[in-house]
Amino acid sequence: MMSLVLGRAALPGAQSSGRRDAEALVTLRDVHLSYGDAAVLRGIDLSVRRNEAVSIIGPSGSGKSTILRCINGLITPERGEVRVNGVDVARLTRDDEKIALRKRIGFVFQQYNLFPHLTALQNLTIAPMRVLGTSRAEAEHTAHALLVKVRLADKAHAYPGELSGGQQQRVAIARALAMKPELILFDEVTSALDPQTVGEVLNVIGELVDEGLTCVLVTHEMRFAEDISDRVAYTEGGVIVEEGSPEQIFHAPRDERTRHFLESTQSRARRTRASLKLASIPS
Repeated sequence: MMSLVLGRAALPGAQSSGRRDAEALVTLRDVHLSYGDAAVLRGIDLSVRRNEAVSIIGPSGSGKSTILRCINGLITPERGEVRVNGVDVARLTRDDEKIALRKRIGFVFQQYNLFPHLTALQNLTIAPMRVLGTSRAEAEHTAHALLVKVRLADKAHAYPGELSGGQQQRVAIARALAMKPELILFDEVTSALDPQTVGEVLNVIGELVDEGLTCVLVTHEMRFAEDISDRVAYTEGGVIVEEGSPEQIFHAPRDERTRHFLESTQSRARRTRASLKLASIPS
């Protein structure tokens, strides 16, 4: 497994308080959503500044992925406000309005969702050419540069079926970047990967964050979230229980629910490492 990128690199010209004072690109205020009698989101408040990485952690079913889908307009909340760069997402009703928003927001899902009949290069160029009107020459030039960035320069003409899961996910990340978004949402992008390829994907995301990518990450990789995030939000039962710096959340959580979740996660991680170690011992 590749080593993870640790820490955040300073942005060119950034002041020491730059991230705290930066303009909020995303804001959610008192967001509520239910499916039937089941309350999924119960008053979510969250903001993401430009050039900031915010990780959302918490147990399954706590509303993490739903928050991301509210941000890019895939789901409309019943109550509350969702804004991206001043646009009131919840009030977008026409398809053309939602398409215009999603041109500015990249979304990388747990499943890769690559077109199986297209090569890696073609998967990267199809949207810029058809949606943005980019010329083929420019789209291919950008695509090749992005494949270099995600360490897949030699896979430009490979089809998804010829790539490992980790390679397909890196192509999916490059595809999102090809649209030159203001913001990228990462939804449990390593959940479908085997442990040997998780590091490949996390390393790429870490480098993008170091370059100043504005992103919101839903992840179960606690060490990764601690290393690359500016802020971390812990969700449970459809609410943000606690939000703070990675140091505060992971080393001095204020809420007992956060503390219990982190202890349980660490225990599972130890058991997983032990199982992998045993599996690697020759019989």
